Parts: sequence; C-alpha cells; structure tokens
Amino acid sequence: MEHDITLTVNDTEHEIAVEPRTLLVHTLRDALGYTGANVGCESSLCGACTVTMDGDAVKSCTVLAVQADGTEIETVEGLAEDGDFHPIQEGFRKEHGLQCGYCTPGMMMTARELLEDNPDPDEAEIREAIEGNLCRCTGYQNIVNAVEFAADRMETDAANRDIAADGGTDRTTDTVEDE
Repeated sequence: MEHDITLTVNDTEHEIAVEPRTLLVHTLRDALGYTGANVGCESSLCGACTVTMDGDAVKSCTVLAVQADGTEIETVEGLAEDGDFHPIQEGFRKEHGLQCGYCTPGMMMTARELLEDNPDPDEAEIREAIEGNLCRCTGYQNIVNAVEFAADRMETDAANRDIAADGGTDRTTDTVEDE
C-alpha cells in the first residue's frame, strides 16, 4: 500500500506516493529525477548518497522516503544558483577535489553542512566531517583543499555582502580594465 508524502527538494515541493519500504535515495533518483545522490553501498558506509534533510547531512540510503515526509531536502543539484557554481562546487573544480566524481555529490553535501555549522574549519575538522564519505580515487587532500577554498570564498562573499549592505564598496574586488 502506497503512502502519499510531500518532500520539498531544492525549494520545489513534490507530492508523491511511495511504498513504505522505498528508500529516500531511490525516491529522489528514480521518482523525482534528482540523480546527484548516488547509490553506492546502500548500507551507509560510503556517503555517496548524502543529501541534507532539514539542514542536516544524511545518508539517503538509510532513510525511508516516508520518514522524510514534510522535510526540506537539498541535493547537489540545489547548490548552484542562477547557473553559478556554489563556492563548494567551485572549490572542488579549482582544487581538483574530484576524480571519477562518484563520491563528489556526497562530499559536497557533507561540506555544505560543515560550513553551515562551522564557517572556518581547520584541516582536522574538515577531515573529521568527511570521514563518513569514501573516495577511492583521491588521497583526500584535494577534497580538504576544496572545502578550505569554499570556506574562504564564502567568508569573502559574506564580507562583500555586508559592505554592499552598508552602502560601501569592497575595493579588493574592484578591477581596472585596460583600454
């Protein structure tokens, strides 16, 4: 017997009928088309399926879709805004924090929660945060570098917003074009 649930995924509300045993990862991927959460181990060991649920990083292979009823889910597809990379995505690109890319969405969503809770983590805190996400391609250092890049970028972006709100200009981002 199916149950009707409501999920808000990346700010879009979805009403869907699911079997009680259906995992959130399968609902996201198969029923709603959010394929960023990857299916890896289906036992919460790899973290490839990590999404945020009401702001907390969760492994969506261990959450039943009915348990997520009424929650706000963010997947990696929800990070970018208006076609612009989120600083986390930019960090992974610039710092080569991905190889095959399979673990990348889960790593990014784990980093998202970390940076929401701790905007200026040190290397040890980053490593602790991502310890539940496995990557078979990298040595993790580039992933750590990517999260550090994102933290710095997010801090700079926040400072620039504060300056703009105060009516000032951030002279460090002004550029002069050659004529």
